[in-house]
Amino acid sequence: MSEDNWDARYRAQIAGARRAEPLPLLLQYAHLLPPPPAPALDLACGLGASSLWLAARGYHVSAWDQSAVAIEWLRAEAGRRTLPLDAQVRDVCRQPPPPASCRLLLVAHFLERALFPSLLDALLPGGLLIYQTHTVERPPGATGPSNPDYLLQANELLRLAAPLRVLAYREEGAVGYPPSAAAGLASLVARKV
Repeated sequence: MSEDNWDARYRAQIAGARRAEPLPLLLQYAHLLPPPPAPALDLACGLGASSLWLAARGYHVSAWDQSAVAIEWLRAEAGRRTLPLDAQVRDVCRQPPPPASCRLLLVAHFLERALFPSLLDALLPGGLLIYQTHTVERPPGATGPSNPDYLLQANELLRLAAPLRVLAYREEGAVGYPPSAAAGLASLVARKV
């Protein structure tokens, strides 16, 4: 999706007062998070619900997204809540995170395979990666990208994160009736050793 399309999507969410909740995977595995004030990066953060949640708990949060609309709203919301948060408009493919820069890396609904070596290098030893995105196998009517370049193949996320120690992994594809909230998604929680 182009930058303009993302901006339009976020404008609509803001105008409709539709605020996202923190990523459920983050909340489910909050007990594994490094203690604050660990440096955390929310990559492709959108309107930053997870970033705000982390900042409210004392993490040093950087939140990056290509959408200026999303980042402008996130900065204003962080200011309104008096939360310290470094929100930046950033093309992560051109400017990936620097090596050994975060103890927590959160990525949701974003896939750029060529970026994975940089993402893994960005984690400090003991750092945690929480990653969730769409898969090619999904139930009818599922939301998300249609371009296969942005959809994971079966078990691909495990391969991309191979050097990390997997703590939790879930990939349901299109199984189950009715489809669960996890259908069509791959979810990974892994630690750098």
